[in-house]
Amino acid sequence: MKISSNLVLALIFLGSSALLCAQESRISPHLKAEVELKGQSIAINYGSPRIRGRQIMGKLVPYGQVWRTGADEATSLKTAVDLDIGGTKVSAGSYTIYTLPSEGTWKLIINKQTGQWGTEYDESQDLARIDLTKTALPNPLEEFTIKFQKTSPDAATLVLEWETTKLSVPVRAR
Repeated sequence: MKISSNLVLALIFLGSSALLCAQESRISPHLKAEVELKGQSIAINYGSPRIRGRQIMGKLVPYGQVWRTGADEATSLKTAVDLDIGGTKVSAGSYTIYTLPSEGTWKLIINKQTGQWGTEYDESQDLARIDLTKTALPNPLEEFTIKFQKTSPDAATLVLEWETTKLSVPVRAR
């Protein structure tokens, strides 16, 4: 059976449109934080929720409970180089990031399970729990943001910000 080129083009267009609509229908945009250390890539993919008039810290993000650290799929960390994150060795590879919020010190959780939905957390897969430095933002930030601030060719600061909370931890390529 011969398929016309017009039919093939129509099917490609419909498939592309469906994929684009699926991404646009998400309430939280999906973003990537990237940095290159020692010539190697480190990337964090995450869903970026918005405040939208809600109280975030202590309510939507409850204290004392593991948080998915974003929206939708679990937040992923992929590193092509071995890292030292806040004094903890993290080998090159793929991981999931969670956090344990509190009114005081937050913990960054590096978890070995990957590819799951954000609320599917398995504590037995934790590689490490690392203290984060918590400071107040001068003005509320509407969107949850993860970024790297490069401090040298082999080091950066990982920064998480939302509402009036800023969390950070040093990251160094080993």
